Amino acid sequence: MSVSQSDKVKVSLDGHIAQLTIDNPAANTWDTESLPALKAIVEALNDNPDIYALVLTGAGEKFFSAGADLKLFADGDPATAKTMADAFGAAFETLADFRGVSIAAINGFAMGGGLEVALACDIRIAEAQAQMALPESRVGLLPCAGGTQRLTQLVGEGWAKRMILCGERVSADKALELGLVEEVVPTGESLATATRLATQVAQQSPTSIAACKRLIHSARDISISSGLAAERDEFVELFSTEDQREGVNAFLEKRAPVWKNR
Repeated sequence: MSVSQSDKVKVSLDGHIAQLTIDNPAANTWDTESLPALKAIVEALNDNPDIYALVLTGAGEKFFSAGADLKLFADGDPATAKTMADAFGAAFETLADFRGVSIAAINGFAMGGGLEVALACDIRIAEAQAQMALPESRVGLLPCAGGTQRLTQLVGEGWAKRMILCGERVSADKALELGLVEEVVPTGESLATATRLATQVAQQSPTSIAACKRLIHSARDISISSGLAAERDEFVELFSTEDQREGVNAFLEKRAPVWKNR
């Protein structure tokens, strides 16, 4: 089954996991076809109660994604810039708000919008040879798909400035040290590692995951007192779901729960 509108973002479903592959040779760049396709894919996955996690990777062995197709900006047209900025924002914000768990399997260079799409995921697994950068300022642009915001949240202001203002490229090991990625694996193993992690998600209640993710994201924007109140509200709200009753009773009955995502 495929839910993709474009061959540039391929989708395969296996159990509770969706695998998305950026496939736009030669560098898996983003354009006005692939960005709306990504948005539509995540929306479709949100509507599929059987999908609990998604894994995003790049086709080939060299690039996860090199970001935007710069040929689109060669004429300096502000209208094109707005179209692309809006498309990037809509796609990556939809990905960030995916109700399940999203995992980036960074299997090569992640540059510009290629790093930004990984930043929009919940978890990042990088292969040892991967390199990451936000080099937009080098060509007179800036990261417009969440780079200035999400990178700063992950690595702090100092390293965000080094990468964005100084154009510093980081290795996978350095990214792990900074907290930009959660794990580094040998070359060729990011997809398998990410898929194993996604498989663990199926052991959790999808309704609980969605609530926890909302709360974690809300912590970026609200005071701790408001967040604590929302945490209690979300906890009580779970008691209106079938999964809450199933989870508790499965534990008490010493059996594996059967999640219904409702």
